[in-house]
Amino acid sequence: MDAPVLTADMVSAKGVRAAAKRLAGKAVRTPLLENAVLNERAGGRILLKPEMLQHYGSFKFRGAYNLIAQLNPEQRKAGVLAWSSGNHAQGVAYAAKLMGASAVIVMPEDAPRVKMNNVRALGAEIVTYDRYTQDREEIGGKIMAERGLALAPPFDHPHTIEGQGTVALETLEDAVALGLSLDAFIVCCGGGGLTAGCAVYLEDASPETQVWIAEPEGFDESWASIRDGVRRRADVSQHTVCDALASPTPGRLTLPVMERLVRGGLALTEEDVREAMTFAHHTLKLTVEPGGAVALAAVLSGKFDARGKTVALTLSGGNVDPALFAAVLEGRPLPVSTG
Repeated sequence: MDAPVLTADMVSAKGVRAAAKRLAGKAVRTPLLENAVLNERAGGRILLKPEMLQHYGSFKFRGAYNLIAQLNPEQRKAGVLAWSSGNHAQGVAYAAKLMGASAVIVMPEDAPRVKMNNVRALGAEIVTYDRYTQDREEIGGKIMAERGLALAPPFDHPHTIEGQGTVALETLEDAVALGLSLDAFIVCCGGGGLTAGCAVYLEDASPETQVWIAEPEGFDESWASIRDGVRRRADVSQHTVCDALASPTPGRLTLPVMERLVRGGLALTEEDVREAMTFAHHTLKLTVEPGGAVALAAVLSGKFDARGKTVALTLSGGNVDPALFAAVLEGRPLPVSTG
């Protein structure tokens, strides 16, 4: 029997709400934080969703668990495969462990060691590849065919997207509890799973909230794709310190959602990201990885004008290599590889 064809219209706010129920008691309900220094600097109210406090330091667990929990018993028994630079890898490995399934993760050989170590500690098998010369999907496809594994994609599946959308669900619930409405929601964007899930939920629950994406300069292909009306690809031969956002192109399912619902895109430089990580450490007392800091960088750099607005943003992960983090805080040149 052929697998059903997945389409963007399968992603819904109803699915996000169902994912929230599925994740209750499994995912960490991360708090919504506010900082007086940040508000003064931005000229508005900035609400931070710190997903580095999620299981294994990233929002990725949400989508991974929501997907694996909906596999049938035969699929779970066979196991799952994912490809990821680290955060999705850890989310899948932990979700699979909770569900009693084995996991194979295809990871770039220069992925941050902290992420690779966590994946191995969770019992998952790692298959490495060269991100600059090899295709992770081709490698993963061959392994799936050989072993009969189910795919747990990092962003391009309705269940993954809806799981990630619970970030916006919790954010909005907590903002409303404070008596606030959101003018904007800024999302750290790679392949678009977090963005699409959050945007679909906000379209239904808070249609007045504008959704913006923040991406690293050079890997801002999601906004380029939205802007140009055609799918753009990043030059993956170039290096980015934001390894978690180094997806070559937005997803087949995520792009149509983003085209419809994303208001604008912001490209952040390495220096913007460095400043945001440093601010988070010294002022917010939070450790944020480069890819998880781009939305904060958008506000701190002034590329997003938050004056007079109530703005929520994602701090999407905190799995930063110690050597890289030390270089950021000390103002030294950043290592060529984050691994």
